[in-house]
Amino acid sequence: MPQKQKQKPKSWTELKQAGNECFKTGQYGDATGLYTQAIKELEKSSKKNPEDLAVLYSNRAASYLKDGNCAECVKDCDTSLELFPFMVKSLLRRAAAYEALERYRHAYIDYKTALQIDCNIAAAHDGTNRMTKALTEADGPSWREKLPPIPTVPLSVRERLAQQAAASPPQPNPAAAMENGIKRADKPAVSDKDTKKAQALKEEGNGLVKKGEFKKAIEKYTQSLKHNPGEVTTYTNRALCYLSVKQYREAVRDCSEALRMDGGNVKALYRRAQAHKELKDTKACVEDLNSLLKVEPKNTAALKLLQEAQKKK
Repeated sequence: MPQKQKQKPKSWTELKQAGNECFKTGQYGDATGLYTQAIKELEKSSKKNPEDLAVLYSNRAASYLKDGNCAECVKDCDTSLELFPFMVKSLLRRAAAYEALERYRHAYIDYKTALQIDCNIAAAHDGTNRMTKALTEADGPSWREKLPPIPTVPLSVRERLAQQAAASPPQPNPAAAMENGIKRADKPAVSDKDTKKAQALKEEGNGLVKKGEFKKAIEKYTQSLKHNPGEVTTYTNRALCYLSVKQYREAVRDCSEALRMDGGNVKALYRRAQAHKELKDTKACVEDLNSLLKVEPKNTAALKLLQEAQKKK
């Protein structure tokens, strides 16, 4: 009998790519295994680069996070950041894991550190706001006094990371733009004039919402988005109006757009779940609420809506 040809072991780059493919299709356990093999292969290599190794640990951390294994996610992010300090994806993944573990002070520090590197990360802005609210509730108005020090990101690091971002080729699709669980606000270049105009229109819309004039508010938010299509909160505000006037499909669309830019946006997840419930799509409603509760496990409105939705199953 002819001997079976020995299969050539896969390189760490091939294993990483296979892990990425599993991650994209939601096979997080398989992705974790492949990233672990890739780490072992790269560790053995004489040409190992700390940044490549840091990326592998960060990718495995994303898989752990998706599987709800937050403690392992934190460990891998720690290793990643030791190998390559101030890697934004590792900071954001660790922040999300700390948040799920209710270690809000540590999560706040990581979100704020990420914003020093890139002030346009919507997920970090939203995370900072959530942590501010949670810490104020837990520790009162003087909560900042109890925080560990926030690391200062050296200017040289910020410049290097900015150069890397500028040198990166544009991503052809949203799936590519979201590598392993962290979504960045894909904000087009918006002039100061457009930003100010968008903000003014958004505030007019907010004023109309307070008066209960939802249709007029929708018009204002729509005009605002023409000037600044990368403003997450304008989409979630318009979604609220669509819910109020029973245009549920439009509400789903706006929430989905907000979540494309900020995957952990609590308002977008909650409002899309409400819209799915009204559209009798219980499965999608429950999925959104489960995603929300990973971010905010004690969100009473989400827990109540989940209870209602599960009764209808």
